[in-house]
Amino acid sequence: MIATRAEAMRGGTTTSPPCPVSVVIVNFNAGELLADCLHSVLPQARDVVLVDNASEPDGFEAVVAAFASHPRLRVIRSPVNVGFAAGSNLGIAAATEPRVLLLNPDCVVAPGAVGQLCDTLDSDPRAALAGGLLTDASGREQGGGRRAVPTPWRSFVRAFGLSRFSHRWPKLFDDFHLHRQPLPSAPIAVEAISGACALVSRDALRDIGPLDDSFFLHCEDLDYCMRARSRGWTIYFVPHARIVHFKGVCSRDRQLLVEWHKHRGMVRFYNKHFRHQYPAGLMAVVACGVWLRFTAVASRLLVRRVVSAAFTARSAAADRSVPRSRRALPLGLAPRPSAS
Repeated sequence: MIATRAEAMRGGTTTSPPCPVSVVIVNFNAGELLADCLHSVLPQARDVVLVDNASEPDGFEAVVAAFASHPRLRVIRSPVNVGFAAGSNLGIAAATEPRVLLLNPDCVVAPGAVGQLCDTLDSDPRAALAGGLLTDASGREQGGGRRAVPTPWRSFVRAFGLSRFSHRWPKLFDDFHLHRQPLPSAPIAVEAISGACALVSRDALRDIGPLDDSFFLHCEDLDYCMRARSRGWTIYFVPHARIVHFKGVCSRDRQLLVEWHKHRGMVRFYNKHFRHQYPAGLMAVVACGVWLRFTAVASRLLVRRVVSAAFTARSAAADRSVPRSRRALPLGLAPRPSAS
């Protein structure tokens, strides 16, 4: 089990030759997570293209300076934050290898994982994408690494907790997240994988085209998987290619904005792929449901922020009320009042 980022990073070396892969990493204020990601993937790929989406210069430049002399790393600095899909397309356009690995900067790739993804992609001439096993720091599988397409009905089932009836009516109440199912022993075909770590073949890129950059953040991976399958390509989940994904760490300081783009992307995804399959009234209900969910999430985040600010202010006020002579002393060593 991987307990910390440092332990995950120490596992990122391999004695195998680098794979013929261009890794595309789109970074936005990932900080030291980016350094861990680069340490893990540079030994495994012949080409790494780092696209920075206008991060804070001090943090980004300090991290990338440590890799400035690495012969396989190239850096593209975007003057503005163009989003994940558009940033990925910048990296894809600069890629030189026959395969492209889209990788989040908050991911640490286990040794040999890139090679395992490549082997799976090479085993099927109609394989467009291959994704690995995404886990948290404790080794538990995360949702999203293998999934079914979240159709409006499946999203309704998940939103209202109806998936608990899936053991009785699996086809009616199935969940689109598959991580609660037993882990397969070999690569399997799935409907969708996560863009946090997705290997794409060059042939598929030529046929399907780039990512849809009208998705600023979130759902661009689902959109690409839908487009791939509509053109007869196969998508694989590779259980032995392990990636530790420190999900949410990069967006901790901008959670509300991330949620806005996430829900906006969901509405666009549904309209793009399902508006001709479902009645207009139902699609309107789906859109209302998405925005109601955003309202609930945003309200929870705002309440949490207000409570945190109030607690911080109260703690600061309490600290100011303590005499300076007592404030600096360790607990239990403050001077006692005189017994006069």
